[in-house]
Amino acid sequence: MDSISRRQWLNRCGTGLGAIALGDMLTREVFASDRVELHFPAKAKHVIHLFMNGGPSHVDTFDPKPALLKFDGKSAPIDHLKTERPTGHVMRSPFKFKPYGESGIEVSELFSKTAAHIDDICVIRSMHADVPNHEPSLMLMNTGESRLVRPSVGSWLTYGLGSENENLPSFIVMCPGGYPIKESQNWQNGFLPGKYQGTYIDSSHERVEKLIDNIRSKAVSGTDQRQQLDLLARLNQTHASARPLDPRLESRIESFELAYRMQHEASDVFDVSGESEATLAAYGPGDFARQTLIARRLVERGVRYVQLYTGAGQPWDNHDDLNDRHRDLANQVDGPIAALLSDLKRTGLLDETLVIWGGEFGRTPVVEMPKEGSNQGKMNGRDHNHYGFTVWLAGGGAKGGTVVGATDEIGFQAVENRVHVHDLHATMLRLMGFDHKRLTYRYAGRDFRLTDVHGRIVDEILG
Repeated sequence: MDSISRRQWLNRCGTGLGAIALGDMLTREVFASDRVELHFPAKAKHVIHLFMNGGPSHVDTFDPKPALLKFDGKSAPIDHLKTERPTGHVMRSPFKFKPYGESGIEVSELFSKTAAHIDDICVIRSMHADVPNHEPSLMLMNTGESRLVRPSVGSWLTYGLGSENENLPSFIVMCPGGYPIKESQNWQNGFLPGKYQGTYIDSSHERVEKLIDNIRSKAVSGTDQRQQLDLLARLNQTHASARPLDPRLESRIESFELAYRMQHEASDVFDVSGESEATLAAYGPGDFARQTLIARRLVERGVRYVQLYTGAGQPWDNHDDLNDRHRDLANQVDGPIAALLSDLKRTGLLDETLVIWGGEFGRTPVVEMPKEGSNQGKMNGRDHNHYGFTVWLAGGGAKGGTVVGATDEIGFQAVENRVHVHDLHATMLRLMGFDHKRLTYRYAGRDFRLTDVHGRIVDEILG
């Protein structure tokens, strides 16, 4: 007799009970078997990526440069690097810096609340990317590849780690009011199975019915939905029996089951009204505050990767009026970030949750010149800067109270212990227990990895 798969056997059971149970068994099998064996012991089990899309200015936030005041209004004391738009003289920072914590790391007044946690934060001041354009830089930061379709970091990590919660997606993305530049490509699964793609949520909504489309059915009861899904599972199984190991079909079957299970748990996790008044006050008002609190609740329930954008488009892209715009944006995010770090530390989750802050690049220490359609004829903003910028990490085994690398005298380019985006990805994977050279997926005849043929572990980041 020819051998048959377990699924074929279940489908042929005369009672039909095997097919009825298919959805649940498939789900449990997927969650149990899809994990990749860790290469190293690791504390980090979850990631919360705070993405300041548009490019926050490092010399106005976490990379103090006293020389900007000295050379304000004068030519840069270094070779003027090629910028995307015409730029001119050095522009001082309008914000004051001061040291915080036992480590004495200097932080701008824009992030004074976050700075209270500086002894838990590893500040990388020597980041650099490839080009000064939003689209390729967003792709590089999110997928490790600036041009071609590749899986996102969240997809790689959920592929490697699997899920701790069968009732919620393992990779969730929140952006209030719409999409960032490049839209869903930022959380794409690429050639990985579809279940590893990020689930997008417009966090500008407060009611769960608005946050998640079709979370509740107005037409049928839960019992009727379960019967429909059981029938659908039998039909899909018949279809799958002739097409073994089809990842697209596997993903489709799983998506139906996950959507059904989410109706119960998602209704709870996205509703923050049950939090204490003190907690709600700590996070404060606004979309970013609410999504940051939801991120903590998601991690508590085992979601692996949560990515939070500041807002639709590129809000930190301040080519003019940087003083007012950066201040307004920081007022929206500083308090919630500090509250998140406090909450994670209080509950012990900071040890196993890697929190990442940063944008796709930084901004120039020199002023952007007026250009039609660019900065509205003003001279009080900064252009894109991929030569040097800042990203920080907290928790998850990252070494707190530490500064890694440095930019030059005025913050134009990374010059000491330079950290490329590929290096950041390699180190993130190391903190999660993976060797970036060994976490691979075979596609189109070769083994792909997040860092491609690049990347090094930045040992100074490891706690």
